[in-house]
Amino acid sequence: MDPEALIEKLQEALIGYGPSLIGAIATLVIGFFVAKIITGLIRRALVRAGIDETLVKFAGNIVQMALMVMVAIAGLEQLGVNTTSFAAVLAAAGLAVGLAFQDSLSNFASGVLVIIFRPFSVGDFVEAGGVSGIVEEVQIFTTVLRTPDNKRVIVGNSQITADAITNYSANDTRRVDMVFGIGYTDDIAKARQIIAGILEADERVLAEPAVTIAVNELADSSVNFVVRPWVATPDYWDVHFAVTEKVKLAFDAAGVSIPFPQTDVHLHAIGSDTAA
Repeated sequence: MDPEALIEKLQEALIGYGPSLIGAIATLVIGFFVAKIITGLIRRALVRAGIDETLVKFAGNIVQMALMVMVAIAGLEQLGVNTTSFAAVLAAAGLAVGLAFQDSLSNFASGVLVIIFRPFSVGDFVEAGGVSGIVEEVQIFTTVLRTPDNKRVIVGNSQITADAITNYSANDTRRVDMVFGIGYTDDIAKARQIIAGILEADERVLAEPAVTIAVNELADSSVNFVVRPWVATPDYWDVHFAVTEKVKLAFDAAGVSIPFPQTDVHLHAIGSDTAA
C-alpha cells in the first residue's frame, strides 16, 4: 500500500475514532481515580464503625472490583461497543459461579454475620458448630478453634451460625455446679458445715452472689447436696477440681461417708433328692 494512502487512512481513523478513544481513556483514568477514592472512604467509614479489619479489607476489595467493572463498561461504551451482551455474559457467569460455590457463599455470608454481631471473640472458650474450644481466628469463610487437648479444628461459618453458640467466656463470672452425696445415717448439718468451711477458705470463691449449699435429693443410697459457688470465669475448672478433692478428704477425716452404688447378692442353696 502506498505510504501516503496509509497515512491518509490513519488520519481518517484518528479523526473518526479519536474523540471516542480520548473519551474512553479519560473515562478509565478518571473512573479508576474516583473508584479508589470511594473505596478509601468506605474503608475508613467501616473502620470508624468498629467493623472487624478482615471484613473491612474484604468489603473494600469487593467495592473496588465492582467499581472497576463499571468503569470498564463505561469506557467500552465510549468506544461504541455494545455492552448489553457483555453485561448479559457477566450476569450469566456470575450466576454460574454462584451456583458452583453456593456452600462457600453460605460460609461467607455466615462469616460476615459472625464478624458483625460478634457472638464470640478471639480467645473465648465456646461451643459452636458441634465443637468446643478456644477461638484462635475468625476468618471470612471459617473459624479456627483449639480444643482443650490442643487439636486445631477448622469449622465452616455456616455450620456455626446454623446451631446454638455457647460462649463460656462472655461473662466475667460463672457458677460452679457440684453434687456431693452423704449416707443416710450421716449428720446433714455437719456435712454442710464442712463444705461451707472449704468454700470460705478458698479466696477464689466470690462473696456475691452467695454460695448455695442445699439438700437437693434423697437418692437411692445417698442424701445429695447441691453446691454452687460463684467464681471468676478463668477460675472455673481450678475451683471445681480443688473443691471436689478437698470435700472428699474432709469427709474422710470427719467420718462422713460418701456412698457408692452397690448390690447385695443373696445365695440360696437348693437341696436335691438323690436316689437311694
